[in-house]
Order: sequence, then structure tokens, then C-alpha cells
Amino acid sequence: MNLDAMPLARQVEFVFKQLENELVNAVAGTVTIHIRNNVVGKYGVRHNPIESKNGQIGDKPAVQGMTAAQVLAFRQMAVDSLRMKRSWTHGEIAYDFCVRSGAAGGWSASITYESNYNLANSLFRYQPKYSQQALRDAP
Repeated sequence: MNLDAMPLARQVEFVFKQLENELVNAVAGTVTIHIRNNVVGKYGVRHNPIESKNGQIGDKPAVQGMTAAQVLAFRQMAVDSLRMKRSWTHGEIAYDFCVRSGAAGGWSASITYESNYNLANSLFRYQPKYSQQALRDAP
């Protein structure tokens, strides 16, 4: 698969499809996507800590994790949120999510964009006024 030819929205959709099994039943966490030249370089999920009681990890969490339908809605929200990204090609997108407990249930997510720049790659290049060779050749 050639990611250079694929729009960023399709790449983000692909990332969420790859992470779907990890996101189903996840209670909370962060999906992180690293971007370089508008191409997804690496991605992953950081799950919030697993709860334990008296040193024992419980078999069943207090809150049920995301359903398959919620993961699908999360993926669509992630793709739609790319409209907020403006004029940067290098950086990171973090999608924080959590499933709410209670009768209403539901889930919520927030998006953080981080743009990265590298001065060495910009158009600005230091050009000394006189080269060392010109100074040696001067009378």
C-alpha cells in the first residue's frame, strides 16, 4: 500500500480499522497518530491504567468499554476532525477518549493537534557573506 498517494483522511480511517480490536471494550485511553509529510508514520493506543483492588486485577471492570458501534462513530469523528487541521504537514494527533458510566452510558473524546517544525528543513539556510575561499584569495 502506497501511503504517499493516499489522502490523510483515508490513512486515519485505516489506522482506526487496524486498532478496532484494541478499542472495542477499552474504557479510556489515547489514540496517537504521528504524521510526517502528511503521511502517517506510526500510531498506537495508550490505554488508561487497568483498575485493581487489593493488588488483584478484577475480572470485570466497573464500566463496560466501547462497543463496536461506538468505535465506528469514534473512527468517523476522527476522520471528520481532520477538517480542523490547517496548513501543517508534520506533527501528532491525539484522540483522548473515555466511556462514561451510569444509566446514560455513552462516550466522549477530545482531539489535540500538535504541529512540528524543523528549522533545518525550512527554506532559510545560513549563507555566510563571504566564503572561506574568498577570504584566502583576497589580497
